[in-house]
Amino acid sequence: MAVLKFRAYFEEDDSIYRDIVIKHTQTFHQLHLAILKSFEFDSKHAATFYRSNDNWQRGREISLEKYDKAYKAEPLIMAETAIGSEIRDPNQKFIYVYDFNRLWTFLVELIGVSKEESSKIEYPSVSRSEGIAPSQYGTKSLLGDKFVDVEEKYDLGKEREGFGEEGEDGDSDDEADEFQQDETGDDY
Repeated sequence: MAVLKFRAYFEEDDSIYRDIVIKHTQTFHQLHLAILKSFEFDSKHAATFYRSNDNWQRGREISLEKYDKAYKAEPLIMAETAIGSEIRDPNQKFIYVYDFNRLWTFLVELIGVSKEESSKIEYPSVSRSEGIAPSQYGTKSLLGDKFVDVEEKYDLGKEREGFGEEGEDGDSDDEADEFQQDETGDDY
């Protein structure tokens, strides 16, 4: 049985990626869940794959579910579509879009094909992880409540800021209105 190795890049930074191995008979739905798990995203939102070419142009859609939109071509459904059926090229590429509000986009590229080595591995599986995954919902989920504590701990009160009231710095309005001259007599 063929095992496909995909590299899923975070679109905005290609140094952040996950290598995922999956059997060619498994579905795009399983690949979708593997990508989400590898980047520590939840699976609460809609998603879709697009078959792509070397220029990352979107082709045939492979959707999580059927939508009520009118399509030129009805999209394939992830749970019904085996990954091997959509491989057209030894370097096949797919664009994966998750959460249509935030538009998390991942570039997914086939980087290897091998035979199943061991029945001990549960497919799909992450074989390599590079870079820190982006936080799905912002910095709060990365740092949790500790971020708020750190921010409040160093929030200085007005009396400790080091600034006095207006006019307390010793300058009078008269001094501010005077022009200073350098040795040549020019104003500056």
